[in-house]
Amino acid sequence: MEQLLFIDACVRGERSRTRKLAEHFLKTYQDKHPDTAVVRRDLCLQRLEPQYPEVLAQRDALWAAGRLDQPMFEPARQFAGADRIVIAAPFWDLSFPSILKIYLERISVTNITFGYDSTGAMKGLCRAKRMLLVTTRGGYYAGTPLEMGRRQLEALCVMYGIPELVCLDAEGLDDARNDAGALLAAAMERGAALAETF
Repeated sequence: MEQLLFIDACVRGERSRTRKLAEHFLKTYQDKHPDTAVVRRDLCLQRLEPQYPEVLAQRDALWAAGRLDQPMFEPARQFAGADRIVIAAPFWDLSFPSILKIYLERISVTNITFGYDSTGAMKGLCRAKRMLLVTTRGGYYAGTPLEMGRRQLEALCVMYGIPELVCLDAEGLDDARNDAGALLAAAMERGAALAETF
C-alpha cells in the first residue's frame, strides 16, 4: 500500500485557513485514491526539539555509531519512506512557521534522506516523486523575492531527491477588497482537481 505523509505545520490549529485547505485536499485525495494510506504528523503535537548543542551531540554520536534505527531518526526514516508528501504551512514572516524549520533540520540526515555518491556528489535518498506545499497568504507574495518558504522547499527537494514540488495556495486573504471565503473556495476547487493526479 502506498503511503502519503501529511506534515501539519498549522500553528493556529482549527482556526487555520491553511489547514482547512489541506484537509479539503486530503479528503478529496482519499476519496480518489482509497488504497493510499494517509499518515499524519502534527508538528504542534509531535514536537521536536531544536538542534541545541546537546541534541546535536546525541545525534552526532548515534550517527557515528551507525545507529540510524534509533528513535531520534524516526522522523527522517518516515519522510524518506513516504511515496507522497503533503506539507501544510501558512506563509509566516516571509517563509513558514519555525516548527517546520525544526522538522526539516531534524529529517536532514545523511544516509537516510540524502547521501553522497563515490565522487562526493550529493544524492537524494527519498522515495517520493512529488511533494505538495499547501499554504495561504494574507497578501500577494507568490513568485516575489519576499516569498522564501517555497524556494527553500524546492532546494530541499533537490537535496532529498524529490523531482517535483507543487504548490496549492490561496493569496490575498487579508486584503479587505477581497472576498476571502471565495478565494479559499476557489483554492479548494483547484486542490480537488490536483487530488486527481497527485
